[in-house]
Amino acid sequence: MAVSGDMGTVESPLRHRDFRLLVAGTTTSSLGNAITPIALAFAVLDLGGTATQLGLVVAAYALADVVTVLFGGVLGDRVPRQLMMEGSSIACALAQGLVAVLLVGGWATIGLLAVLGAVNGCLGALSQPSSSAMTRMTVPPGLLGRAVAMRALLQTSAAVVGYALGGVLVAAVGSGWAIGVDALTFAVAAWCFARLHVPHTRPEGQRQTFLADLGEGLREVLRHTWLWLLIGQALLYHLFYGGAQSVLGPIVVGDGIGRSAWGLALGTLMAGFVVGGLVCLRWEPRHGLFVGTALLSLTAAFPLAMALSDQLAPILVGAFLHGFGLQVFDVQWQVSIQQNIPEDRLARVYSFDMVGSFVARPVGLALVGPVAEAVGFDRWLVVVGCVMGGSALLSLLSPDVRHLERT
Repeated sequence: MAVSGDMGTVESPLRHRDFRLLVAGTTTSSLGNAITPIALAFAVLDLGGTATQLGLVVAAYALADVVTVLFGGVLGDRVPRQLMMEGSSIACALAQGLVAVLLVGGWATIGLLAVLGAVNGCLGALSQPSSSAMTRMTVPPGLLGRAVAMRALLQTSAAVVGYALGGVLVAAVGSGWAIGVDALTFAVAAWCFARLHVPHTRPEGQRQTFLADLGEGLREVLRHTWLWLLIGQALLYHLFYGGAQSVLGPIVVGDGIGRSAWGLALGTLMAGFVVGGLVCLRWEPRHGLFVGTALLSLTAAFPLAMALSDQLAPILVGAFLHGFGLQVFDVQWQVSIQQNIPEDRLARVYSFDMVGSFVARPVGLALVGPVAEAVGFDRWLVVVGCVMGGSALLSLLSPDVRHLERT
């Protein structure tokens, strides 16, 4: 870690121009991406859509995102990542701009929103692996840990603002104009990415086929036990927790204590993310992956609190611990990947991480309702908490997780 002066002042990643441009673009996009889900939900409902139709519109985006991200990983290791991010942002700006025009003009239909949502999911997914792999290209190696923590903190903070702003915009000017703001944020992000000056390492030798490139990325994942093990743990996390937050939480807390209580719980969850990011700006443990995975077990606190308490205070504590533990783990996870994966395979590894993490989420969302009704909401939330906390702690049994060191 770079230190300057007799006072021991730690150098900030923001002193580096390319990092400033990178976080300006990604933070702006995070702001807009938090606005759109709120605006889109009310747009579907305003068109007379049901909860099932809203679910299908959201699912179309999620499915397109998962399907496309592997392709984005291969492209991210073949062509300049800056170009991937710039092109994706321009295309997303145009797609969201079209959605905004259709809504403001009164020409939108639910089916059209689902199709455009899927298109936007594909366009956004193309750049996700490149974006994740870009951080270490914008700062010296000694600042990578702080850069990852700062980027995560800024994006999370922007998302918090975006959630609040989304509700205000929808109420004040309508869903169409709110999505238009998202289109504008993509345009700003594209401008930032276009000004990056980062090297591009072209793959050596003859160009392989798409499947061969994908296979090479998969072999890289399987070569690191800590990597594939924790991707599997993330699959379990999203399979069980997605439905607990999106479906059971609003019912158990929203109906049991009050809708404002559920909103406060989600706000406290985001506060945990922010505090976790602030801690990671200064704290760089030698065995970061071990520490992060141990703290990941704190995510069990939120579903367990919802299951075992009908008071707001324990639920808020559980929400905060969940956000804090998850954010610390995510920073240590990102640093571990960027310090241990070769540059020419980094985007593909990130694409497998994203697919492995989120591919089971739609399944969990679809099954949580009937399963929870069959066994009882509180009992199922206990199961969710035990799976989340237990899977994180079991991962610590792996020597690769315990002994991996930050460089």
